Amino acid sequence: MLMLGLYTRPVTRRITIISSRTLLFPRSFSTRTVLQKNKAVSIAFQCRSRRSQSTIVNPNDNKKAGPSSFVGKDSKSPTFTKEELENAQIERLKGLGPLISRLPTNVIPYAELMRLEKPVGTWLLYIPCTWSILIAAMQTTATLSHTLWMLSLFGIGALVMRGAGCTINDLFDRNLDDKVIRSVQRPIASGRVTPAQGSLFLAGQTLVGMGILAQLPAQCWWLGLASLPIVFTYPLFKRFTYYPQIALSSCFTWGALLGFPAMGNMDWYTMIPLYMGSFLWCMVYDTIYAHQDKKFDVKAGIKSTALAWGKNTKKISYALVTSQFSLLTLAALNSGVMLGPGFIGGLSIFAYRVFTMVKNVDLDSPADCWKAFTGNINSGLYFSYALFLIIY
Repeated sequence: MLMLGLYTRPVTRRITIISSRTLLFPRSFSTRTVLQKNKAVSIAFQCRSRRSQSTIVNPNDNKKAGPSSFVGKDSKSPTFTKEELENAQIERLKGLGPLISRLPTNVIPYAELMRLEKPVGTWLLYIPCTWSILIAAMQTTATLSHTLWMLSLFGIGALVMRGAGCTINDLFDRNLDDKVIRSVQRPIASGRVTPAQGSLFLAGQTLVGMGILAQLPAQCWWLGLASLPIVFTYPLFKRFTYYPQIALSSCFTWGALLGFPAMGNMDWYTMIPLYMGSFLWCMVYDTIYAHQDKKFDVKAGIKSTALAWGKNTKKISYALVTSQFSLLTLAALNSGVMLGPGFIGGLSIFAYRVFTMVKNVDLDSPADCWKAFTGNINSGLYFSYALFLIIY
């Protein structure tokens, strides 16, 4: 499961933001100099009331903001307006949700570092794991209790190691995140967590992941460890290739392989097409995800398939999705135990939802791209439910 390494309402909190003068510092100033010379203002934020969020806004400052206050002197960050930065702060606070907002103030940045407030990535990491576990369970006639135990272990692993993947990403991208408005408030980019603290936190996450891996059969160990090179380097790919989604998809769908040895069955003829089908699914939904930031990515020099494919994204996605479901069908045929009415029904619902997503998504609307991206959770889970009902 090491592969799984791998992308606020009820309470009142004290929130610290940077004053408007900080947002207008000259490029020659370093981040530390700015923070020392500009006093931060502390405000009370009542998460239950939207009206209280307006206290974040400085009504006396209607000027255009300079580079983000988190950017060092050598950074070539796009210029954000004061309103954009304030809205990013508001959205971050709103997005914490009722559970994360109740955590101690000094713990919240680490929860954000793991993206606990955005569990969509954990689910998308976990879903291919469920497919491999359930297909292998049918092949080995595993008991319900054993299958549920493995599903639980992989679920915990997905949560912990997806968080580790996000920490790795934020450490590598701390000088890029402040160039994209959606990521400017991330803990390391914003200075709420230092790189040293983030690295120490990553070490702790990795140890927990190792502990989970130790609960699995020995065959899982070498297969899990084989994913580590990609897990720890995939954030670098966006700097030199327009296809970083290949690296991300390679490690993000590793669970489609790992579930088989976890259940005691190394069936490569089923594992490979299942993994490749999962890989193509990830390529499609992560490209849609990347369309959210494309206008900022161009300015920041960040590469992605969203920019490489451009207006051809939907045509290419249709081809990938067609191949995806062909490969999932092949995996079912090779397993020797699938392809009944339940499987066909579950796969048909899955296919319908993914094709409809590609057809309807507005790639020029960040909000619509996010909605389409998150919709993949239910799409994948319908297939998982079908597999579970076939077996049990």
